[in-house]
Amino acid sequence: MDKVFDTIIIGAGPAGLTASIYAKRAMLNFLILEKWLPGGEIANTYEVENYPGINNVSGAELADKMIDHTKELGVNITLESVDHVEFEGDIKKIVTDRNTYLTKTVVIATGASARKLGAPGEKELSGRGISYCAVCDGALFRNKVVAVIGGGDVAVEDAVYLSRVAKKVYIIHRRDELRAAKREQEKMFAIDNIEPIWDSVVGSFNGTEVLQSLTIKNKKTGVISDLELDGAFVAIGMNPNVDYLKDAVEFNDGGWIVTDSLLETSAKGVYAAGDVRNTPLRQIVTSVADGALAIYALQKYL
Repeated sequence: MDKVFDTIIIGAGPAGLTASIYAKRAMLNFLILEKWLPGGEIANTYEVENYPGINNVSGAELADKMIDHTKELGVNITLESVDHVEFEGDIKKIVTDRNTYLTKTVVIATGASARKLGAPGEKELSGRGISYCAVCDGALFRNKVVAVIGGGDVAVEDAVYLSRVAKKVYIIHRRDELRAAKREQEKMFAIDNIEPIWDSVVGSFNGTEVLQSLTIKNKKTGVISDLELDGAFVAIGMNPNVDYLKDAVEFNDGGWIVTDSLLETSAKGVYAAGDVRNTPLRQIVTSVADGALAIYALQKYL
């Protein structure tokens, strides 16, 4: 008879890692699966200032601390990509690129990925001057001219980070004010080599072998102009990583997983935690809380 786990945690970001810690402490028979490297999106965050008890730490350092915590407890992270799932019935099936697993419950904690702008030239020049991770690629643009596209917290954080390595940083936003936290805005506006370009959208990314310029349209005046630069960082939000789920659970209009107050999805015994679900706030602290709550809830279910 095939082995049946108490739970399988899909994803090893803050939510998944926390779930694994709580599952280990609860002495559950579980498996944690991760498609890429453990740590999730926080590994790409330059500085974390809002996680209680840990101040001024890089995202990579915080991710390492979480991973080390799981290792100390004896948690082994299995690096396999989930191909599809079957959630009908009491026993759920998780099919990866290597194996098929059976489990009584599931915690979906696959997070979200950077959203693409969709402008002409983006696909062709991605990785050739276009990036979605300032922390990952910022060092490649030392003393060069770059632009950040977006107006939220990530865009502002990226602009501040890039100002330390680049000669000039433009931040391009479709409105005349940013959506980022006021404290982060104040920090950014105090930096001399950051210049906002308001009420503007990117019409195209231009270049042959590498990115050379952006075509920008001012939404209020209609004026179209070209901005010469060396790099562009797209920071316009995230999309949930749910392709492997197909229609196995209910999603809202934005594609995020719908859960109840105990994080259970429309599939009985299947829970969603962290950025992948329909939560009003996507932060490390909320993901960690979700990971703990998901294990608490599924223990009651079991």
